[in-house]
Amino acid sequence: MKFSRTRAGLIVVSVLIFLQTAFVQAADSPLDLSQYKGKAVYLDFWASWCVPCKKSFPWMQKMQRKYRDQGLQIVAVNLDEVPADADQFLSQFPSINFEIVRDPEGRLASQYSLVGMPTALLFDASGKQVGRHVGFKKQKTGEYEDNIKALLTSVVASKVSK
Repeated sequence: MKFSRTRAGLIVVSVLIFLQTAFVQAADSPLDLSQYKGKAVYLDFWASWCVPCKKSFPWMQKMQRKYRDQGLQIVAVNLDEVPADADQFLSQFPSINFEIVRDPEGRLASQYSLVGMPTALLFDASGKQVGRHVGFKKQKTGEYEDNIKALLTSVVASKVSK
C-alpha cells in the first residue's frame, strides 16, 4: 500500500479527536464530586462564546500539569446548548489534560448560583466549597494559583491528620 498524506492526516485527526473527547463526560450523567474525594477540585464553568473562558484554558492546562501529582483535579463544565459549539471551542486546545463535563441545561450552573462567566469554584478534599472567583484575568493568575496552592496544602494537611 502506498503512503497517503490524506490517509495519514485522517489518522492523526482521528487520534486527536479521540484524545480530546477521552476526558468528556456525557451531558446526561450528573457530576458527582464525591468521585474526587481526597483531591482539591477546581470546578470551572465555561461556554464557547465567552472570551475570558478562551483565555483561561491554557492556564488551566498549565495548572493541571503542574499540580496533578499533588492532588489537583480540574473539571471544566461547558454550558453550551449546542454540543458542536463546545466541540469547535475545544478543537483549539488539542491537548486538554483535565475533565470536561457538559451541562447544556445549566443544572450545575443553577445549583451553584452562577452570576458570570467563567466562574471557578474550589472544593477541598471533603467536597466542601471553599472558594470562588468570577471572571478570568491574566494579571490575576498569580492570585488564582495561590488559591490552588493553599487548597492543596489543606488537602495534604487533612490526609496527615487522619
